[in-house]
Amino acid sequence: MIVPEFWSEAKEQIRINGRSRTLRRFGWSDVSESDAHRNAKDRVRDAANRAKVGELVRNIDRKVPYNGSDGLPIREEIVERHGETVITRNSYGALCLNTPDVLFTDIDIPENSNGWLASFWFAVFVGAGLWWGSIVDVSWLVLVAAVAGAIFSGALARGTVKLIAVFQKNPFAAALARIEQFASKNPSWKLRVYRTPMGYRVLAMHSTFDPTAEEPFSFMEALKSDPLYIRMCRNQKCFRARISPKPWRIEIEHIRPRPGIWPVKREHLDKRQRWISEYERKSAGFASCEYVATFGEGRMSIDCERVRAIHDRYCKTESGLPIA
Repeated sequence: MIVPEFWSEAKEQIRINGRSRTLRRFGWSDVSESDAHRNAKDRVRDAANRAKVGELVRNIDRKVPYNGSDGLPIREEIVERHGETVITRNSYGALCLNTPDVLFTDIDIPENSNGWLASFWFAVFVGAGLWWGSIVDVSWLVLVAAVAGAIFSGALARGTVKLIAVFQKNPFAAALARIEQFASKNPSWKLRVYRTPMGYRVLAMHSTFDPTAEEPFSFMEALKSDPLYIRMCRNQKCFRARISPKPWRIEIEHIRPRPGIWPVKREHLDKRQRWISEYERKSAGFASCEYVATFGEGRMSIDCERVRAIHDRYCKTESGLPIA
């Protein structure tokens, strides 16, 4: 895992087939800004050399917070360091815990959507209007059916969702059962479970893990973790957990200035800090997740316990506050 302290950008202008191009690349370092600038100059020089021999290269780095396929480390502001555990502020303003070896995973439960059901019921109304109108030879029945569909399709869709839920196994209970079942089949593991707004978070407490090995990802897949989360962990060779609320869940806009990818220009730092102050004020009344249970008989790892304490303090896991 690489989460650099210092960032710098370098540029180089080149001519290819009579046309001018300006290439820009970021550099990073944990030593100093000047060291980061040397890295940036090396990267932009390498890009220029590759462009001159005909290779297709981008003019600038991708504006993404992390992208392992481009070889870029996590581009987020470092807020705190706790040994190898790093707290960063992500691109929409929330705090994230990044760890090279303590295993977190998130399991998101898809929300029941009634959007397609509303469309289905609207189509039923219109289809019925077309059918009945053709039988009695009254064309305006289609318009009446469409109006009725617009009025009643939403309520019918909500009723259909509720009816389906009666016969469908609770997806939250099913996810929790998968976690408990995994722990029972792997008694040397110890799994600490939290409720999140979208599902569950699981923290392995018995051992640290190598993020380049397959074991942690087999575990994630067994629990049906979020595929995007799995891919991010693979690319960045780390494990990660959001530890403060998402802004839109506490009625605050996306971080300013946008995009919130680090580093930002010096002239925008005051605007960013004003947003952070307002975000911290509003987020004080919310937790990020809530402790649920611990499964498994494994012995607790001291390294995992250290990270657990940081995570729970930031997330306010036993505060009783609403989670966001």
